[in-house]
Amino acid sequence: MDWNEVPQHALAILSTATPAQWCQAFFLLAAGAVLTVAAMPRDAKTLLVDYGARKAPTAHADKSSTKSPHSGWLLSLIASVTSWTQVPHAWFSAFYVVSLACSVFWLAQYLGNGATLSSIVSSQASGLEPSATLGQAALGWLMMFLQGARRVFEHATIVKTSKSTMWVVHWLLGLLFYLSISVAVWVEGSGAIMDPRARSHTDDAQSLLKMAVALPLFLFAWINQYRCHKHLAGLKKYSLPESGMFRRYICPHYSCECLLYFSMAIATAPHGAWCNRTLLCALVFVTVNLGVTASGTRKWYADKFGSGPVASKWNMIPFVF
Repeated sequence: MDWNEVPQHALAILSTATPAQWCQAFFLLAAGAVLTVAAMPRDAKTLLVDYGARKAPTAHADKSSTKSPHSGWLLSLIASVTSWTQVPHAWFSAFYVVSLACSVFWLAQYLGNGATLSSIVSSQASGLEPSATLGQAALGWLMMFLQGARRVFEHATIVKTSKSTMWVVHWLLGLLFYLSISVAVWVEGSGAIMDPRARSHTDDAQSLLKMAVALPLFLFAWINQYRCHKHLAGLKKYSLPESGMFRRYICPHYSCECLLYFSMAIATAPHGAWCNRTLLCALVFVTVNLGVTASGTRKWYADKFGSGPVASKWNMIPFVF
């Protein structure tokens, strides 16, 4: 291919991409960005990733460190940029408000035959890809609604206000994730959503089996994540959690988060597939993002409480990580 034709070829691919493929691309690119930051030298990674209790004094200020002038200049630049662009860690609550608001918006769009929903489902259905059933799309929406509603409730009732800060890029990435996932949970059911006849059709045996497998997984993760968050909120500041799932995991609330999206991927899998590709891509991002944070949490616990109390615990995925 002539290199002059590359831009046109790329534009042609972008113009024919379905909404599901746009969501998939965002999730995978975001996961790649997180991995890139995680692979950076420790001092730079600390400045970009750590927040809350794990946030240490800026590494570049350590005058005893032996770094090249270029390295020191780069760390100073990163430290300056991140210090200028900090937002309160309490802004995490915006993620769940946005998630819940999006769920309500898409329900209103469906009930009122809204133009935004119609545009997305028409574009997705034009790709002629297999569709989940209307029941599956509704269950995916309901799962996301319940998760958003529970997280809003937690932040209103049990989560303690933190005075710590985080880099604004973390916050913006989280907002984009929740905006995208609110579409991802139903977009692969667009074929059924746009077909008026689907509203009176019952689900087939395959879709019913997927939903029957997914629902108990979702409820287990949904309930236990609440228990984990309640336990964390009741701890003395910066102490080691050791009750319930914390006996075996460093971050069981992250384990539950991964299981939540895995259950959604099963519940909304299109005909002929056992997992929803768009939600699998979301799960990749969630696993990578939380995996980096869980590794930092393990190190922080080991530094503060010694390696003994955490040595036998999994970070968040049993027998794997």
